[in-house]
Amino acid sequence: MATKTDFGPLVADVVSALGGADNVRSVTHCATRLRFKIKDSDKADIAQVSKISGVITAINSGGQHQVVIGNDVPLAYQALMNVPGMRAKGVKDGDTEVEDDGGSEDKNLLNKFIDLISALFSPIVWALAGIGLGKAGLTLATTVGVLDTESSTYVIFNAMFDGLFHFLPFFLAVTAAKRFKVNQFIALAIVAALLYPSMEELVGAEGVTFLGLPLTMMSYASSVIPVIVAVWVAGYLQRWLEKVLPGAIRNFFTPLIVVLVMVPLVLFTIGPVTIGAANALSAGIGFLFETVPWLAGGLMGAFWQVFVMFGLHWGLVPVMINDIATQGFSYMMAPLMAAIFGQVGAALAVWIRSKDAEMKKVAGPGVLSGFFAGVTEPIIYGVNLPLKYPFYAGAIAGGIGGVIIAVGGNAFDAFVFPSAMAFAATLSIGSFVAQLIGSATALILGFVITVVMFRKEQNVDKQETDPTPNVAAAVSGTYVPLSEIPDKVFSSGAMGDGFGIVPDSGEIVSPVEGQLIAVQKSGHAYGIRGDNGIEVLVHVGIDTVKMAGEGFDVMVARGDHVKVGQPLAKVNLDAVAQAGFDPTTAVIVTNSKKLEGLTFTDVEGHIDAGDVVMRMES
Repeated sequence: MATKTDFGPLVADVVSALGGADNVRSVTHCATRLRFKIKDSDKADIAQVSKISGVITAINSGGQHQVVIGNDVPLAYQALMNVPGMRAKGVKDGDTEVEDDGGSEDKNLLNKFIDLISALFSPIVWALAGIGLGKAGLTLATTVGVLDTESSTYVIFNAMFDGLFHFLPFFLAVTAAKRFKVNQFIALAIVAALLYPSMEELVGAEGVTFLGLPLTMMSYASSVIPVIVAVWVAGYLQRWLEKVLPGAIRNFFTPLIVVLVMVPLVLFTIGPVTIGAANALSAGIGFLFETVPWLAGGLMGAFWQVFVMFGLHWGLVPVMINDIATQGFSYMMAPLMAAIFGQVGAALAVWIRSKDAEMKKVAGPGVLSGFFAGVTEPIIYGVNLPLKYPFYAGAIAGGIGGVIIAVGGNAFDAFVFPSAMAFAATLSIGSFVAQLIGSATALILGFVITVVMFRKEQNVDKQETDPTPNVAAAVSGTYVPLSEIPDKVFSSGAMGDGFGIVPDSGEIVSPVEGQLIAVQKSGHAYGIRGDNGIEVLVHVGIDTVKMAGEGFDVMVARGDHVKVGQPLAKVNLDAVAQAGFDPTTAVIVTNSKKLEGLTFTDVEGHIDAGDVVMRMES
């Protein structure tokens, strides 16, 4: 994790790796990520972004280049705004984004949907989650008898914590207006009419009419879908009126006509249809959890973190909020506690068992953040996913815990991030004991499975890692001293000490045992952090990055643990020669300046892959 003073150079490097400020269309941030929209992806090197110190990982998902920073992402965003050319690209709190200049990439329907939901809910999700904790705490206080629901103190606390949810349509009107380019105050005026106290009093009344037409009144307090659809439709009406009305009357007749048209339209059509759809959706989810709870809970517990990785969780957030608004609880949220705790348990095992100082630095704070706040992205991208098996262990544990929770009929009665702070939200619906058992099971299983898999992966019971940082040949061929490598970046020693090989074989292997911390998508370069602390770069050919992966068959992925001599890639040397590039492969110890006693063995002429070329003298 970067410190506060690190964010200036960090974000400058990120912008440079993404093709510069001119290649950035817009940028915003969520709980843990900087989210860039890029004009030309070919100019953006997402792998290079992942290698920047302080960046947990970087992915291209949902039509965005997402850079995971962690809980300090607001500080990184502030520093980003000071990078030349970036302040005008910043988009915060759901503001309307920079207009497409024709250079941005096309999005499929799924990406457009995720982008829409994210824009509508991400500006208010922290307020919902934070105030939801207060609502859950109030439930706990009344359940244990600390607070009487008839007292004025309770009424005031309830207003504090329930006001946002009761008047949620106002907040959605603001974000929807920004997204759909509608005058915010017109959107608020429409919602104000729907939530007007005397209108609320008509809900359930008989004989309600408007201009002689019979009308069935519905409550729009806490509603989600009706408001979004209403503001979307209002946008078309507003823009049409602005085109056809004379300038002398446009400014005051536009809001008047929009409200006159939209409020009855919502009451007669949009409201009943969307509320009916929302109720049907909640009923369908409830039916699934009530008839096959083991399946529903298992899927949510096992795959929730996968949804988060690809941004698909934004498609489920409004469903959860809608469930709480329409029926007072959400079945979908309860198994998420197991999903979170499963990954936390897995990361806890890595924190305790790993000897990698950098990984422990991410795992420790990440475990605390995940357990107490439900924010798991630091441990997902910085620990569990790079090592793979902890992520699988967390998913398995989350699935099992999710089954237990769902079978117990549990649900959240407030929208809060699943975490240790959120248990109070599970007191009212289902078996609280099942919620505790399912969550604890996920935490323990995630830990235990990871420990078992860690032992198998690292062979800690069978052998000790060789403390001597030997460096072997990465390919068979003719040995070339560092100074004779035909690339000044390497031959000058600027990257570190090392050597070159003119290959006579296309099989590239690992020169050390350790973890792959970088794998270029073109297949021409690999960064390995040895288990014994040595850091090695294997660079296949000179300027072969320009081949864009042609002739390179990559056999590993970032985060893999490799042994000495384990194949990294197969390279078609004929294709390299035909493309006009030098195949000389550089093996560079990038942290050689920090290592004392690193010397060369007596090698010259032809060497075989796996032959020791450099070793540390004791």
